Amino acid sequence: MSIDDKLDAARRTLDRVHPVQAAAEAVRGAVLVDTRPESMRRADGTIPGALIVERNHLEWRCDPDCEARLPQAVDHEVRWIVFCDEGYASSLAAASLRWIGLNRATDLVGGFQAWRRAGLPVEPAEASPWLDSLCV
Repeated sequence: MSIDDKLDAARRTLDRVHPVQAAAEAVRGAVLVDTRPESMRRADGTIPGALIVERNHLEWRCDPDCEARLPQAVDHEVRWIVFCDEGYASSLAAASLRWIGLNRATDLVGGFQAWRRAGLPVEPAEASPWLDSLCV
């Protein structure tokens, strides 16, 4: 099986959301999670209110049973919407969250770039309060 086959299989387990839908879900309490490396965040900015959790810590920060969890990881029913730059790595990350029992986890179709193209809010990385407090 190629990585493209694995990506397709992972996406079949998700109810992926488009940018406007993700923004609406965030207003209703979904947690947006930016897994992009710092260099991408600094170059392109961030989504206001999104948590910064680089990919190598994601499962530990989102698992409500883990001592290293984020304050938002209150139970297995949290709606995590993971995004990367273009929506590829985030599909695999969201599928991994589902694999550990976070059954409402999903990802953002087209990632950060689709969010920006949709004209949704973006702020410079240095203006984001999450960069210094939650970079893990």
